[in-house]
Amino acid sequence: MRRVGVLIESHYDETEFNLFNEHFAVDGYEVEYLSYLWGQDALTFEGNDHTSEVVVTTCVTTVDPGDYDAIVLIGGYAMDRLRYQVEVAPGAANTAPAVEFLRAAIRLMDAGRLKVGTICHSLWLLCADSALLTGRRVTCAHNVVCDVENAGGVIAYDGAQTTDIVIDGGLITAKHPGVTELFIETLKRELN
Repeated sequence: MRRVGVLIESHYDETEFNLFNEHFAVDGYEVEYLSYLWGQDALTFEGNDHTSEVVVTTCVTTVDPGDYDAIVLIGGYAMDRLRYQVEVAPGAANTAPAVEFLRAAIRLMDAGRLKVGTICHSLWLLCADSALLTGRRVTCAHNVVCDVENAGGVIAYDGAQTTDIVIDGGLITAKHPGVTELFIETLKRELN
């Protein structure tokens, strides 16, 4: 059985959440939600529309991204919350636990051992460390274009719009919740 780890926090996109749960399960994929749990055994996160909740019991500090076939970053504002770090220092790298987890995932992705998927705003987590994004061809929501470009991402355009889906090696990016089903199908195809 293929395993997909989905990074999540409060203010996640509920369209994506519902479609991940529906479409991955249909083809026998196990979906496990991951987050930083702040020393708790479990945390409950609520979506942007306040119509769904998810209880997360798996902390990014206790799992190896290599235990999954793919790591997916859900959209909405969840990834902005996950890049938060308690203490900062001038010029120091972001040490948020989810960013550290993502660094490990990207190393595995670059070695051909893992796929990483992002959709909508979720490239924000890669923006926390420009080494994760510099030179990578991606797409994203229009309102994070400047963040992504400032972090070194190379955005693919279709006229005056960002492209729906971009595949750059093991990185699969999608622009908006409106293409979630296409994103899921693309990720599943890339895993096979």
